[in-house]
Amino acid sequence: MDLGGWLRSLGLERYEGAFRVNEIDETVLPSLTQEDLKEIGVGPVGHRRILLDALGSL
Repeated sequence: MDLGGWLRSLGLERYEGAFRVNEIDETVLPSLTQEDLKEIGVGPVGHRRILLDALGSL
């Protein structure tokens, strides 16, 4: 899976570096929580919601 491409498709490419630094890949994505996203720097609730909804669709 192209994680950067996936984030770009959601309009959230700004978090690609944070995902990379925190070693988040397709094996970790399905288990991410709202707290995990906060911890890696996804601040706005809307961005976390977009990511969590997209994760549910994977």
